[in-house]
Order: sequence, then C-alpha cells, then structure tokens
Amino acid sequence: MQGFVTYAIETAPEGSRRALERIERNLGHIPPVAGRLAESPQLLDGFQRLSGMFEQSTLDPLARETVVMTVAVRNDCQVCVAMHSAKLAALDAPQGMVDALCEQRPLDDERLESVRRFTLAVLASAGAVTEAELADFLAHGHTRRNALEVVLGIGTYTMSTFANRLVG
Repeated sequence: MQGFVTYAIETAPEGSRRALERIERNLGHIPPVAGRLAESPQLLDGFQRLSGMFEQSTLDPLARETVVMTVAVRNDCQVCVAMHSAKLAALDAPQGMVDALCEQRPLDDERLESVRRFTLAVLASAGAVTEAELADFLAHGHTRRNALEVVLGIGTYTMSTFANRLVG
C-alpha cells in the first residue's frame, strides 16, 4: 500500500530495531511486510510478544497453527497464509490439512477440526460461544484453558492479519 516504507534495521524507527533484529535472527531475513510494520514499534513489538506467548500456550503446535490459519484465511491475509502454510509443512502436517484450512473445509483430524470449529464459533459470536460449542471443543480432549488460549491466538493473529493487509 502506498505510503508505508519498508524499513531495514538501520533505517527503522529506533523502537523497532530490536524487533527487526529478532525477526532476522529467527527467519534469516526480514520479510517486507515486517519492514513496513516497523513504522509502529508498539505494534511490531506487541505482535512479537503476543505471538511468543501464544507459542508458549498449552495448545500443541498443530492446534496453534489451526487457529492461526483459520484466522488468516477468514481475514484474507495472503502473507499470513503463505507463512503459516510453510510453518505447517515444517511441522510435517499433511498437505491435505493445509489445503483444507486454505479452502475453509473440515479437517480429517477430528481433534484439530474441533479447534477450527471452535475458532470460527468464537469469531462469529465475539466470544459468546454456546454451551454446546464449548462442550464439543472439550469433548475432543481440550481444556477450558485451551479455550482461552484460542482467544489469545485469535487476538494475536487478528491484529497481525489486519496490520499486514493495511501495509500491503
């Protein structure tokens, strides 16, 4: 999008430099969208902190990526879909799972499908899920803590998808 500068570490606002250094250290490069998000040190740092917290949640990696991909696809963030499709591949997720998430189709894995459905229910109801929706999530081996961690993931990746789409 016009108007957003793609910063490098050396040219970024002072408050964004450490965050860009962490991104470069973790990924080996700075994606252009991250360079544009550096315009706001608070947003870039906030996303990294929240993302780190979500990574430390008790949801397993595939469940976390199910939340992220559900939000990314719903919000049409192609940058996020590409990055998290690659992350799923690195986690040895079946290609059928990635395809289903990208196409908003049910997952073959019932446990992960319950995460996808619950994520959509939380989004559709702004958190006011029905007792039946929560019970379905819990019936697939998840906990109430996991339900709150899904909300953490939704918040984190809603911020990310919105910001990524804004800066292009």
